[in-house]
Amino acid sequence: MDTGLLVLRLVAGLLIAGHGVQKVSHRLGGNGLAGGTEEFRHDGFRGGRITALAAGGSQVGAGLFLAAGLLTPAAAMAAMGVMTVASTVKWRNGLWVQNDGYEYPLVLVAVSAVLALTGPGRWSADHVLGLTPWPRWVSLAVIVIGPASGLLTRVVLHRSPASRRRTRHAQAAD
Repeated sequence: MDTGLLVLRLVAGLLIAGHGVQKVSHRLGGNGLAGGTEEFRHDGFRGGRITALAAGGSQVGAGLFLAAGLLTPAAAMAAMGVMTVASTVKWRNGLWVQNDGYEYPLVLVAVSAVLALTGPGRWSADHVLGLTPWPRWVSLAVIVIGPASGLLTRVVLHRSPASRRRTRHAQAAD
């Protein structure tokens, strides 16, 4: 079981971190911070550059902490939050990834939930530091608060279509 958790943590954590790197840099095929900012604006979010930095930073941090198995509940909660936001952006495209759907973010939310519920395993920083096992209530809180924080972020930062049209018209006039 510990080997399986290690593989799961490494693959999911490094993919989440890599996704964040793409948001804020030209590494790993990313379009840099300007590209990440434009992506968030295009998807209807306020904040532009700050939103891209926060999302990218959350993905990098959560992904690296998950991969290391360090503070796993907090890392899983952050990963679930940011990937829930990604799911809401892709929701209109349906489930499947070939149609730019929410399949991939949903899988990462589920993997993060599994890691919150099972713990990171023996081959983890949490185990080395004597932080495991986490109380069950922590795991349950994580799988509720993570997605809820993502949904709240979506509500707070997302602009209405009418607001986006006004912003585009104002930018075009400049």
